[in-house]
Amino acid sequence: MFVYSVKSSKIKVILLIALCILATTAFLLASGMDNKPSSKDGINLKASDAEERVAFLSQFGWEFTQDPIEVSEVIIPAEFDETYEAYNDIQKEQGFDLSRYKGLRIKRWTYEIKNYPGYPADSGFIRANVLVYDGLVIGGDVCSVELNGFMHGFERPQAQKTTKANS
Repeated sequence: MFVYSVKSSKIKVILLIALCILATTAFLLASGMDNKPSSKDGINLKASDAEERVAFLSQFGWEFTQDPIEVSEVIIPAEFDETYEAYNDIQKEQGFDLSRYKGLRIKRWTYEIKNYPGYPADSGFIRANVLVYDGLVIGGDVCSVELNGFMHGFERPQAQKTTKANS
């Protein structure tokens, strides 16, 4: 039998414990264990590449141009005015909440919808905006770019009422 003893001080033990905790935390964060849901209510929220964004919008039955007609960076305001509060109400109705992203820079991917009820496929009036942060959808809308248009969540109109935009 072999016995080996090491003389240690309290400081060395505390440093060793702290190092173990730090290493464990770094491992969990690196392996994706940071509690970011990639789906909500059966809807896949992944949007880190074009294929995932197309799959996201397709879940709602939309037909659209596969290539976005616009990609832009947007900064979510640190303080919401009345218009942004109304927009966030649309987000909350569909399970999102942009107030968690106040002050952050996100990307908005805009697609042309081809199968909106009551509009011809080539009308060019209906758009879907997908808001993405860190590879996940955090909100968005379907809207008309016509004068006196409308705006609502991602669900198709027969399942959700249409809300007039206040912009």
